[in-house]
Amino acid sequence: MKKSDFILVGVGGQGTLLASDVLALVGLEHGYDVKKSEVHGMAQRGGSVVSHVRWAEKVHSPLIGKGEADFLLAFEKLEALRHLGFVRIESAVIVNDYAIPPVSVASGEDVYPDDQSIRQVLSQVTAAYHLVPGSKTAEELGNARTSNIVLLGALSTFLDVPAATWEKIIGERVPQKFVELNLKAFNAGRSLLGT
Repeated sequence: MKKSDFILVGVGGQGTLLASDVLALVGLEHGYDVKKSEVHGMAQRGGSVVSHVRWAEKVHSPLIGKGEADFLLAFEKLEALRHLGFVRIESAVIVNDYAIPPVSVASGEDVYPDDQSIRQVLSQVTAAYHLVPGSKTAEELGNARTSNIVLLGALSTFLDVPAATWEKIIGERVPQKFVELNLKAFNAGRSLLGT
């Protein structure tokens, strides 16, 4: 069994914790030992949310050290930059092409980096980064709140887990009335990275 360490980052309200729950449950369903740890911070007020999810034959600690993540899944662009210390050149980084400027930007104290700067920083850290239109795709499906599931769909293309396993867990984890929409979001995310 191949070990996989995931860091999921976002801003409160983006569904980072739901995504990490689905990811952990998919790992369990696929036969891995799984550990998960979350840092909520000021999540309810738009603050940073970070989740560590680890899959392996045996996981001893839920925490991933700096430079040890195999995957960084970021639901917001600036959050991706803030957490690049967890990745290495071989890591896959998937970033939602979506900006939620922090208070310091709104107040004029800071400037939100432009896309060219973001791409430049990402390319210096990893050879495999993907800026994907997760929020735009979710909006086109009719509900921007499914962008987290779109991003999981993109992530799933890197993992040797059948799509049916993901779909089963999503179907069990989201409210029944939103299952069909979330399954569409998941498959749209898979198609963003070529499958």
